[in-house]
Amino acid sequence: MKTQQHAQAGTRGGSPVNPPVGERLPVTPRERKPALAALAVLLILAGALGSTILVLRAGERVEAIKVTHRVSAGEKVPESAISSVMVAKDSDVQYVEWSQRGLLSKYRASTDLVEGSVLVGPMLTEQQGPKANQVVVGLALKSGQYPDGLKAGDMVAAYRVATDGSKSSAGTGGAATGGTGGATGSDPLLVNRAKVQTAKGGNGASAGGGDLPVSLIVDQAAAPKLTQAAAAGEVSLVLVPAHSS
Repeated sequence: MKTQQHAQAGTRGGSPVNPPVGERLPVTPRERKPALAALAVLLILAGALGSTILVLRAGERVEAIKVTHRVSAGEKVPESAISSVMVAKDSDVQYVEWSQRGLLSKYRASTDLVEGSVLVGPMLTEQQGPKANQVVVGLALKSGQYPDGLKAGDMVAAYRVATDGSKSSAGTGGAATGGTGGATGSDPLLVNRAKVQTAKGGNGASAGGGDLPVSLIVDQAAAPKLTQAAAAGEVSLVLVPAHSS
């Protein structure tokens, strides 16, 4: 009887001695930080944007040809002197792409190519250099000493002419043989066939009127007389058929 009263008194006096099974202690509510959450979202978006830019830039690159060994002007670019390199695509730059390397055998270097250069179109030319028995002679012609429209690749004949209407400085020494033939005696013909390597410093045609620097590929035997006449300003060029019969 006393035990039952004691139990009832304990129940009336407040909380039971042992907490009910399964009841959790109170937890302090977490502090929310919206600024940090926004920053995390921004970092994720920035990373995604950076990855997208890298992918797009990778798609705007082109595999071009890089020169690995020096190639002198007038020589062909051998396959042993090239390798591939990835460069940024640029519509203003005429890169020679790696897929076009099989066409290099048709071209020669228009200038000295140094190691490490990325090959572009203007560095190549279809012009053939001089052969073993040929040389290149430079001329500085004035208006009236060359035909209008003269350009690289044309075939010309070179004549000695008097610049002041008097007797030419050639005298009676005769003309040198050049190209595939020449003339002797007092014939003013210096070279009957010569190939124009450059005219006005490029491949474009000259419209005439004004000084014109020209380089001719001629037989070595014709070079002395042609050079002498060129120094005196007594050379005139005439176009001849590209293929003789």
